[in-house]
Parts: sequence; C-alpha cells; structure tokens
Amino acid sequence: MTVAADADSTAEDPDPGRAGEPGIGRLAVQVARRIEADVVRRGWPVGESLGSEPELRQRHEVSRSVLREAVRLVEHHQVARMRRGPNGGLFVKAPDAGPAARAIVIYLEYVGTTVADLMEARRLLEPVAAVLAAQNLTEDGITLVRGAVDAGSIIDPPEPGSAETLHVVLGRLSANPALQLFIDVLIRLTTRFAVPVKASPRELRQARAEAIRRHADIADAVIAGNGGKAEARLAAYLDGVSSWMRTNSLGAAHGRTVPVVGRVRTGEPKAKLAEVVAEQLREEIAASGWPVGSVLGSETDLLSRYRISRAVLREAVRLLECHSVARMRRGPGGGLVVGVPDPQASIDSIALYLEFKRVSGADLVAVRDAIELGIVTRVVERHDQSGITERLERAVRWISEGPDDDQDNADHFHTVLAEVAGNPVLLLFLRVLTQLWRRHSGTERADTGPATRAGVEHVHRRIAEAVLAGDEALARHRMRRHLAVLTEWWH
Repeated sequence: MTVAADADSTAEDPDPGRAGEPGIGRLAVQVARRIEADVVRRGWPVGESLGSEPELRQRHEVSRSVLREAVRLVEHHQVARMRRGPNGGLFVKAPDAGPAARAIVIYLEYVGTTVADLMEARRLLEPVAAVLAAQNLTEDGITLVRGAVDAGSIIDPPEPGSAETLHVVLGRLSANPALQLFIDVLIRLTTRFAVPVKASPRELRQARAEAIRRHADIADAVIAGNGGKAEARLAAYLDGVSSWMRTNSLGAAHGRTVPVVGRVRTGEPKAKLAEVVAEQLREEIAASGWPVGSVLGSETDLLSRYRISRAVLREAVRLLECHSVARMRRGPGGGLVVGVPDPQASIDSIALYLEFKRVSGADLVAVRDAIELGIVTRVVERHDQSGITERLERAVRWISEGPDDDQDNADHFHTVLAEVAGNPVLLLFLRVLTQLWRRHSGTERADTGPATRAGVEHVHRRIAEAVLAGDEALARHRMRRHLAVLTEWWH
C-alpha cells in the first residue's frame, strides 16, 4: 500500500511544533477552539478570511509553532484552510463530515461494536427518518426515493460513487442534519460488517431480490405520505437484515465489526495527502487488530512504505495523535506506536459540522428522544444484573454531589444509563448530542442553582426507580416527560 507524493506537498516545516512537545499541543488546542468559536459566532461565512498568519499570531499572542499546530487542527475539523502566498490567510470553508464519520467508524470497531449494537441503533433511528421523509417529500425527493430502491442493500453494498441506498436517501430527506449524519455512520459500519461468508450465490440472489421488494414497499409508503406505514415497513425490514447478518456476515462470524480495507473509500478527491495517509494508517492499524503499544514502523520505514515526504508523514502523524490513534516515539526502538483511540476529536468535528448545517433544537430533540428511550428499554432488560443498582444510584446523586464546576453534571445520569446499556454506538451518539445540546442552547441560560439541581436529581431518581423495578412503560414515560422539560429548561 503506497501513496505517491503529490505536487501539493509542502517543504518540511522548519518550525514544526509537534503536538507532543510540552505546552505546544495544549495551547494549540485552545487557539484552535477560539478560531472555531469565532467562525460559528460569525455565522460560518464560507470564503471569508480570518486573517493572515502574522495577524492571527498577533491576535492570539502565540508563536508560529503554536499557530501552525492550531491551524492544522482547524483544517482537520474542516472549519478553515490556510492559503499560502500573496493575499493568503486562513479562509473559512464549507466542512465535510466524511473524515470525522470515518474516524468514528474506526473507533467503534476498536471498542468492539457488535451486529446487535449496530442494528439496535439503526432500528431506533431509521424509522424516525422514514416518518420525517414522508412528511417532507417533494417531487425531487420522489425521484431520489425511487432511484434508490435497487441502488444497493446490505446484501450487495453499492460501490463508492454509485447511487445512494434508500436508507441514506431517507436520512437526507428527513431534513434533520443530526439524523442524516448518524445514519451515514451506521451505513458505513454496516458495510464493514456485511461481507457474506456463509450464503450461497443462490441465497444471495434471493436475498437481494427480497431486499429490492421490501425497499419498494417502503418507498411506496414514503411517497404516499404514510409515515406510520413507512416506519413499520422499515422497522420490519431492519429486523430481517439483523437476522440475515447474524447468520451470514463476516462480522457475525467474529462477533464484532471486521475491518474490510479494500471496500472502504480512503480519502476524498480533494483531501490533503497527509489526511489520506492518516486514514490509510488508521485502516492498517484496524486491520491488524489494533495492537496497542506495538510499533507500526519507524519514520524511515513509513517514509519508504508510503513514498511521501517527511513533512507529509509528520502532519499525518499529528492527525493520528489528535485522535490518540498513534503517537511517534523518538529515539532507539522508536517509531509510530499504536495507541488507544479517543473519539473526542471526532465528536468535536461532528458538532462543528452540524453547527454549520444549522442543526436546530427540534432536530436534536427528535434524535435524542429516539436514542434515550431506546437506552431506557435496553437498561430495563438488564436491570437485575450485578452492579447496575449501585451505578444508577451514584449517577442519580452526581448532580448534587459531583464537582460544582462540572458542566456535564446534568448529563451524567444520561451518560451512565448509556454506559449501562452497553451499546457503544448509542453512547457515542449521545455524547455528540449532549455536546451539541450545550453548544446550541448555551449553558449560561440554564438555572443550575441548588433548587434546580435538587429537582433534576428527583426526576433522575424516579426514572432510575422505574428502570430498576423492570417497569419499561413507566421508565419510558418518565424519561419522555423529563426530556420534554429539559428542552424547555435549556431554551
């Protein structure tokens, strides 16, 4: 696997400022966040200059090394791009969610996402998209829906660049940016799970014909504006997909997602070479089983293997370090050391992307309701397992007993519920939503005094009591009412 050096490769930075150097990485992150917050505050003016490099250094009172590291992070988050030469500077760009979505897919593979986890998340979210698509459908949308009926399925995923599947189209037609993005991540994961290993050619043909028939039924319900029927048909189809995958897929044979490097698109057409290399290195690590602590290769080995300049490799490594995927260890026996990935950088990127897409409070509520009610159902099913009572009781008390400066204390109970549910996909999506919830609403608007905290603790306790009693209907009712009040509280 090699990547030819391109004409875009820049000369090696004489003042690289590596993220691992004391102080530089932390300060660069702070500067990057200030730049990104400025873009959001300005209304994301695509094409507008944020200033030249000297102007940005002066404005943020940092060295060239720190600023360049911050700019690399901003570029990786798809917020802006540095243009060199006369009239150059840092220019706001329209972001692409692809890099963050692919990084999240690889993270979910690392934590051991199963077929059941994946299909549970799809079962919660895709029917919601079908209902919204039926409500929002236009003549152009009808053309998209009908064109997607036989574009591809779990049985024979479409090739990159071909027509979108019906599932992706319904996500787009939902007009809910968060729902669309989450469905995109789920479809990417499904593609990596769904390599058939047991089905015969005849069985595959039959399964594909059945998928097209079921897709056509779903499409008809959406086009007719019958959201309830579309929801029911899609849910039934996903139940069938889940059963098929448990029986036939490579992922099911291994019990978790299996990296399929040859079937995954690496890099967008306009991606920087360093971004392409970083993605290929992530894929290589995933394909090798994510051997934490092992050395993937020395700098010299990697330069030879990927046929790139040292500057490009070092920028690719910085991107890997940003996600804690790997780090470069210097000295004898050094090289690129595989790490434990942290999804926070991808969560930040997705939150910024959804800010750009003008995600609304109503969008967030629709997705959060589906996810949190699904989490409640999952926890009720395992409520009598050892340790769950103690974990939920501690989580209930956290809002009053946790640190006063913890901005996550109101969300802590919800996060623990997701952890107890044991579905890494739902946990990660909830983390994105709670971060967006705060970004969208502004924590300064909420009354977080003692009386409010006591009230929230009481509600959390009532939800926990219903969960621990195994009363799913009551637990879902209380969670639904709580989320409705939360929406008013934040707004």
